[in-house]
This record gives sequence, C-alpha cells and structure tokens, in this order.
Amino acid sequence: MTLHVAVIGSGPAGIYTAEALVKQSAEPVEVDVVERLPTPYGLVRYGVAPDHTSIKSIANYLRKVLELPQVRFLGGVTLGSHVSVDDLLGVYDAVVYCTGAMVDRRLGIPGEDLPGSVAATDFVNWYCGHPDVDPGRFTLDSSEVAVIGVGNVAVDVVRILAKTAEELRATDVPHEVLQRLGESQVKAIHMVGRRGPEHAKFTLKELRELGELTNADVCVRPDEAVVSGGDFPRQVLGNIKVLQGWAGREPVGRPRRLDVRFWMRPVEILGADRVEGLRLERTRLSEEGRVVGTGEFETLPVGMVLRSVGYQSVPLPGVPFSEKTMTVPNEAGRVREREYVAGWLKRGPTGVIGTNKSDAAETVRTLLADLDGRERTGTGGIDALLAARGVRPVTYDEWLAIEAAEAELAQSLSRGERVKLIGLEAMLRVCRP
Repeated sequence: MTLHVAVIGSGPAGIYTAEALVKQSAEPVEVDVVERLPTPYGLVRYGVAPDHTSIKSIANYLRKVLELPQVRFLGGVTLGSHVSVDDLLGVYDAVVYCTGAMVDRRLGIPGEDLPGSVAATDFVNWYCGHPDVDPGRFTLDSSEVAVIGVGNVAVDVVRILAKTAEELRATDVPHEVLQRLGESQVKAIHMVGRRGPEHAKFTLKELRELGELTNADVCVRPDEAVVSGGDFPRQVLGNIKVLQGWAGREPVGRPRRLDVRFWMRPVEILGADRVEGLRLERTRLSEEGRVVGTGEFETLPVGMVLRSVGYQSVPLPGVPFSEKTMTVPNEAGRVREREYVAGWLKRGPTGVIGTNKSDAAETVRTLLADLDGRERTGTGGIDALLAARGVRPVTYDEWLAIEAAEAELAQSLSRGERVKLIGLEAMLRVCRP
C-alpha cells in the first residue's frame, strides 16, 4: 500500500519534510506539497535578502526535492478557503503543517498604528516581490528612518535602505521596487536595540557587511559600545570587536549615514496623521537582568519606523494553536491523530534554514512510527475535490514557466539572472498563456 501525505507549505520546512518522508519511509510514499502561492521555497524566495545570492542558492537543493517522482507541487491552494483540515484527512493518511512564522511581533507602544509605522516583514516582502504586497506600498520620501531591532532581519533592512539602486541592479528585486529604491530620499538610518552590543542577535558575517557599505557611513557611539566584563561566546566577542572598531571611526561624508544604537528602547511613535518622530528611553539592566528605563529620553525626527523584534506564526483554520507560544502544540511533531507540524510553526522562529532539516526529520520519524501497521485509507485524490470547487492548482511545470519568464525579464532589462514578477495575475499570465 502507498502512504499518502499532504505537506502544507513549500518553504524549507515543508520541502525538507517531503524529502524526509521519501527517505525514511519503508513503503511507497506519495507527497503533495500544498502551497497558497504559485511559487515554492517560502522565505528562501520572499525572505532572504536579494543581495544574499549564496543563501538564496539553497533553492537549487529544494528544487531537487520537488523534482522527486514521489513529490508533487500544488500551488495556489489555500487551507481554510479552498480545502479544510477534514477535506485533507479524508484523502490523505496524514497531514503535516509547515507554514512558518509570517508576521512581526508588535512593540506595544503608543502611535504604533500610525501610517509610516510598519512591520519589517512588510518591507522585506516588498523588496522581495511578495505577491501579497503592492509594489507601490512604500514611498521612501522620509529623510530619516528608524529600524527597531538588532537581529539579522534588521541588518538586511538597513542594508537595503543604505544601498543604491545601482548596487541592487544585478539582484532579483522587482523592477518597480528597484525604481522606488532609486528615488529614495533616505539620508539617515537608525538601527535601535534595547540592550547592549553583547546581546545583539545578528551574526558576525551579517554585521561585517554593514561595514563594507560604500554608500553609507556606519557610526556607533563610544559610550553605547562599552561592554561590561563577561565570558562571551566567540560569535559575541566578534560582534563586540567590530562594533567597538566602528565607534572609533569618523564619518567620511558618504551620501547616507547608519547609526547603530544600543541601550535605547522605543516608548512612543510621534505624529498626528503619520509618523513624525520616535521617542526613545535610555535603558540599563536591573540586578535581575531585566531591561529597565533610566528616565533619560531622546527623540529621533524619523518619518518611518520599521519594527523587527521577532517573527511569530499565525493560526491555521481548524488547527490547534497556542496564543502563549504562538506555535501549534505538539509532541515531537505530533499534533493530533494523523496531524503533524514542522518548522517555525512547530518550535518558534529559531535556528537557521538548515535547522528545519533535522526538525522535519524528527516529525517524520514520529509520523511513520504512528502509522506503522495501520491500514492505509488515503487516496491522494485531492484533484477531484479541487476540480469540483473550481480550483486549478499551479503545477511544478507551471512554476518553471514563471521562473523562465523571470529570467527572460532580467535579460530584457540587462539585470542579473532573474527579476521577479509581481502579483498573482502576472505570474499566472506567463504560466497559463
């Protein structure tokens, strides 16, 4: 008998899950990777910064999994609107949820809902060409911008803001977005962290890239780079050394300036009809190690605030969800009978892309052990169900047609290997002429 499994989500977690099922199953297996977008690869396509081509190349590995004869890609199918959990359990032996963590955490301060106060994920989705975000979503008409957070996503955002459009020309940034970046009025970027340099979450490689910017002076205040004694890991020591080296630099007059700030927390976003400023409070650590305010305040005259203080998952229709952990409750990947979870939706937004591989392998081991010896009832017959509802999934070959069109567009614009198409209509138009 053949084991039929549906994997919901085609990011790294979902595709690694499909791969683990093929490799670990002792019996024949067929895996349908169900994705709400017409395009696979999740954050590899719509989250990794466009100038990080070496990281984006992991798509070449994921591609090989989708091309396995036991694996099928079904794009443009949404859980909750096109199919329900009961629908899936009616035609598959098991379902694995792998939809990741799609939204930013909020700051929880006054003024956060003003126009110009934006989640960093929205900005990342914009410059990565995500079809959920209109290419006209951002007009970079403010001379000063604040990015709240000192992790790798924050570093990506400030790097894209600091670079020229010409520096990004060879990347896959959508052409409409590249034009907006070329019209940017941003002169000063403030990256703000509540704690000190020793607590920052960015990696040393990402941090060093900021020091290589040719279009922006990178500045650190000497008093904010001071670190109290401690036995820090090698990675943290590397970050501290780089930041303290920047604290001794003098600006050389580049077109833009990046101020990396520590020991400052946002307490209010100011403005009447839109963001006009950001009020910060100086912080310190209490004896218990908590961040507390000192009563010393400062206001930055920014016209846009991008918050990058962590991702979180969102509930899926019909699937258990913990509002406390913002994950699907599970035991080694098991959610309920014949329902499983992998990736950030399972464990929270931790680890790197490769962490999802071992995570997926654990979930698949649990799934196969649970189903060992059980009668196979799954038919994999989702096609008839979707057809009856007027849903035509995007096939893997149709995705390849989208990819080919993006390569042709890049060639016509004399830009790199590919330029992303924007919007569902444009993508469907090229794959279903």
